[in-house]
Amino acid sequence: MDLGVRDALLRHLAEAVGSVSVTHPTRVAVDGPPAAGKTTLADELAEVLREQGREVVRATIDDFLLPRAQRYRRGEFSAEGCYFDTHDYEALNRVLLDPLGPAGDRRFQHAVYDHTTDAVLSPPTTTAPADAVLVFDGVFLLRPELVGQWDVRIFVSTELEKTVHRAVVREGRVSSQADVERRWRERYIPSQKLYFATARPTDLADIIVHNDEPQQPVWTARTREGL
Repeated sequence: MDLGVRDALLRHLAEAVGSVSVTHPTRVAVDGPPAAGKTTLADELAEVLREQGREVVRATIDDFLLPRAQRYRRGEFSAEGCYFDTHDYEALNRVLLDPLGPAGDRRFQHAVYDHTTDAVLSPPTTTAPADAVLVFDGVFLLRPELVGQWDVRIFVSTELEKTVHRAVVREGRVSSQADVERRWRERYIPSQKLYFATARPTDLADIIVHNDEPQQPVWTARTREGL
C-alpha cells in the first residue's frame, strides 16, 4: 500500500473534521456501498483524530438494525427490503445523533441492536465532551431521514462490481461464493441503485473518496456552507 497517498487522504479528512466550528460534538458520516471500504476508512480516521487529541465516539449502522423478521419481511433478497426495512433511523436519531447535535445534551447510546443474537440492546448512556467527534460508518447515511444530521459527509465510492469480489473474499469463510454473490447481486447492489436514484448521495457528500484501488485512493471535495 502506498502509505503516502493513504496518509494524505487521512490528513485531508482530519483537516475537514477540524475545520468544523460547532458547539456540540462533530458528527461525521462515512457512507458508501457494502464492501466499499467504509469501516476501514472510518477506523483509520478515528485513529488519526485520537492521535490529534480528539475524543472519538466510534459507531456503525450495523448496531441500528431492525429485528430480523422486520428486515426480511419482503424476502431475504429483496432490494426494496434492504433499503426501506433494514435500519432503525428513529432510534439512531433519538439515542445518538440528536443527543450529539446542536439541541442535544450529549448523553448518548452507541447501539440499540445486537445482530449476532437478533436482540434489542440498551447499553449505558455515556456523556460526550462538546469537542468530541462521532465517526459513524454505514450504508444509506445521506438519505432524507439522516442527511441533515451530519456535520461532515464522506462518501466512499467504489465500482459496484468490485464490491462483489471483495465480499466473496471477506465472507468466504462463513458463506459460499454463490450465496454471497446472490446477496450482492439481488439485494445489495440493486438497493444501492435505488439509493442513488432517490437520494443522490454523491451530490450531498462533502468529500468523495474513490476507493476502487485502496492503495491509491483519489478524493474530491466540495464546499458546503458551514464546513
